[in-house]
Amino acid sequence: MKLVTAIIKPHMLDDVRDTLSKVGVTGLTVTEVRGFGRQKGHTEIYRGAEYSVDFVPKIKIEIVVSDERADAVIDAVKTSARTGQIGDGKIFVCDMEQAIRIRTSEAGDDAL
Repeated sequence: MKLVTAIIKPHMLDDVRDTLSKVGVTGLTVTEVRGFGRQKGHTEIYRGAEYSVDFVPKIKIEIVVSDERADAVIDAVKTSARTGQIGDGKIFVCDMEQAIRIRTSEAGDDAL
């Protein structure tokens, strides 16, 4: 099993979710996060005063999938979250040792 974690722009969430459902993803976790990468934040003007936004709002999506489906999920996120502009985000892939469904005690791929 693989844990696919994607950090994307907030306005891309609906597109990513729709694309993931088309490739058969039945569950995911979404979290609102803030951070920065090469972007290093930006400056904004509010009521005439300029201020620095050090942490940019992002969306973190976590998906656990079988090893066979990981590449399809990664491709789906890449194609649907890409705008071609700085700050499109990152995808991280980790090995998932175990998953257990609490209700039925199913484990491994059966728990997904």
